Amino acid sequence: MALINLPDFANDLLDEFTARKTERIDTPVIQPAEPFLDIAGEDLRRRIFMTESETGASLCLRPEFTIPVCIRHIETATGTPKRYSYLGEVFRQRREGGNEFYQAGIEDLGDINIASADARAIGDATGILARLLPGERLTVTLGDQAVFEAVVQALGLPLGWQKRLIHAFGNMGQLEALLASLVSPQFVTDLDHDVARLIAAGDEAALIAHIDATMHRTGYSSNASRSPAEIARRLKEKLVLSQTRLDDAAFRVLEEFLSLRVPLINASAALAGFADAAGLKLGNALSRFDGRVAALGNAGIDLASIDYRAAFGRPLDYYTGLVFEVGIQGSSAVLAGGGRFDRLLTLLGAKDRIPAVGFSLWLDRIETERAAP
Repeated sequence: MALINLPDFANDLLDEFTARKTERIDTPVIQPAEPFLDIAGEDLRRRIFMTESETGASLCLRPEFTIPVCIRHIETATGTPKRYSYLGEVFRQRREGGNEFYQAGIEDLGDINIASADARAIGDATGILARLLPGERLTVTLGDQAVFEAVVQALGLPLGWQKRLIHAFGNMGQLEALLASLVSPQFVTDLDHDVARLIAAGDEAALIAHIDATMHRTGYSSNASRSPAEIARRLKEKLVLSQTRLDDAAFRVLEEFLSLRVPLINASAALAGFADAAGLKLGNALSRFDGRVAALGNAGIDLASIDYRAAFGRPLDYYTGLVFEVGIQGSSAVLAGGGRFDRLLTLLGAKDRIPAVGFSLWLDRIETERAAP
């Protein structure tokens, strides 16, 4: 596809992709909307531009490249490991800047050496930006969703609360609101009397029968997207969650974890010290974190220049471990961002689990920084 109005550094960028042994890939601008609506998360969902096909199928303008690249990989039945690169337009509403802009990036699929692939993604992102912005001092912020998940799981909260907190990772406002409701629960008061009575009695069969009868009586059943059993399960979960209280000690543990912010060179020791002091067993999550730190050091990346923030996440629901962003000192603009998304290809239909990591570059922001005096 012919690309117009590309920035003047586009050829340098393509040279970098070639040197890093990637395969250039393009994907259609018109995409099925369902994967983005179901998988990408609320932050992207409310920004995409929707349309419909003649048959009524939901479509959208391509809001990002990771999901389309993964779908293309699955459809072509290409083996792994595979390194794809892309450069093209994406379309989504933004708080700042135009709604139609260029992104480029690399998606690294199928490398089973997780630590090495993570380090390569950060090294590729910073290496490319160093070429495009010579003389600028890059800043890297790194987080790890898997470590946060391990902390939440180790605290022994009900599974529903674990899912809520993990879903909010990276959004401090939402996370703080959830923690506040855990410390001071707001009990459910809007349940139908018969529903509340059946839940309290633990009579699941009667509860499902009551919901089924109500749905038929109101005519809701013919349009319902959930079965009576599913609705019963959700109502029971809602009641349990509303009655769960996070004790003060556990709340302080979460607060302490979320406040951790140290240079990456000190992060492994800080996390180990935190886990020991809190009496939490974080096992595999810390081992993988330590392995990534070692791989970054072996790749020659200055660990002291990377800022580890325990509360840092990115607003896409498909991330599973590493998350990172890159900018330049003195600017708040995010020039590159990415992370690990090991569950995404399976969710999109891949038969086998395919580990994956990647990043995107915002070309309009890079262009702005290049033009700055």
